[in-house]
Amino acid sequence: MDLSGNSLLWKLLSVAVLVLAAALLLVFDPWDFGYPELWRKTGLAGAPARAAACLVAGVLLLAAGWLYRLFFAPLELLRSPEDVGYVAEDGRSRARAANEVRRRRKTGELPPVYPNGWYRVLDSHMLERGDVRSVTVLGEQVAVFRGQDGKACVVDAYCPHLGANLAVGGRVVGSCIECPFHGWQFRGEDGKCVRIPYAEKVPEFAKVRCWPSCEVNGQVLVWFHCDGEQPGWRVPEQREISRGEWVYRGRTEHFISAHIEEIPENAADIAHLAHLHTPGIVSGVDLRYTNSKTWEFIRHDWKVEWNPEPEPNKHCSQMLVKHALTVFGRHWPLLDLSVVARQVGPGLVFLLFDHSFLGRGVIMHCVTPVEPLLQCVSHTIFYQSSIPPLVPKFILRAECIQFERDVMIWNNKKYISNPMLVKEDSAIQKHRRWFSQFYSENSPRLRYQHDTLDF
Repeated sequence: MDLSGNSLLWKLLSVAVLVLAAALLLVFDPWDFGYPELWRKTGLAGAPARAAACLVAGVLLLAAGWLYRLFFAPLELLRSPEDVGYVAEDGRSRARAANEVRRRRKTGELPPVYPNGWYRVLDSHMLERGDVRSVTVLGEQVAVFRGQDGKACVVDAYCPHLGANLAVGGRVVGSCIECPFHGWQFRGEDGKCVRIPYAEKVPEFAKVRCWPSCEVNGQVLVWFHCDGEQPGWRVPEQREISRGEWVYRGRTEHFISAHIEEIPENAADIAHLAHLHTPGIVSGVDLRYTNSKTWEFIRHDWKVEWNPEPEPNKHCSQMLVKHALTVFGRHWPLLDLSVVARQVGPGLVFLLFDHSFLGRGVIMHCVTPVEPLLQCVSHTIFYQSSIPPLVPKFILRAECIQFERDVMIWNNKKYISNPMLVKEDSAIQKHRRWFSQFYSENSPRLRYQHDTLDF
């Protein structure tokens, strides 16, 4: 759901209603409606006065909607690929600046681009019964649909018959998806074709690829393994979400132009926190200005420790974060925050909050490769239902600001396979060894074809 689009639509509808009401009041005499005394008593018998009243009512309506979204509606910030992390200078648009950086940047010697593991496709509330969604994940087009039985399924988007996109015009029939081209119906649980409207018999080989998927914690996820192996672990269920104790309070979404491993590696890069994330969030996300003296009276202090988990959870790791805030050199203990960030596989991180005053909740940080060097990163927050929505929305917004500082680094950096490290950076190599378990011999790699001129 695009909050900015909905907000604009809501404002346009409000303005349309306001203009219509003003036009009616200017055209028709209030005697026609049977309320002359009311208009006279309030001094609104004249057309200009009535128009002014309509304008005031419209402003109050817009203000009420704005206050409702601020205090009660979930926070949703959905960024386009060029929105964050690029510097547009010399009158260039951000899109042009982003394209130039992507074209000219050196990538380095990259690891395989699609690690084996679970990846978020979309949030459950975005897929109603009978809905079909087109999604790009791991370089593939997939159709995500929810059958009339309520089960979410993920299949390859292209019909094996003549290649029509099942997610563009396709419809749900029972627990199947029907091709918009010839009406072939494919079962969601295994991809098998169960009906061809003009054929006497459905061939046994007629099927579309069905992706292993699950729905947990309010998200639909798919399993990827380069060799087609079945899932090696399960996505842990956050019971507070399943029981309804923690409720949805918002989501942010960003597109990162980098290799997927760069993003979780930040957990082990302890030194970057003190340099990149110490300036207060009020100083913004543009790294050219975050160290401005104007805002140096607000500082974030961090203590971090990262370690992999032992068997049987070797696919998991934990980062323990302790945060403190100082304002004008004075420590504010009320805003001290301890976070346990548990990574499960290459694409899922659970950031668990537990605060005596601010309450408990979780931000699910999900990294899903769209293309080899384009990652969709979402942060979805669920929080105690008894805590005012403004609290988790502030936490998510603050996290978004800190994250967008990292985005500016990732979008412009080169991956270095053999980095120059000091002993204080030892956790980075430790993390790379841990992350390598998600690659197999056949894991896909990015191949470039260079056109060169040799002199």
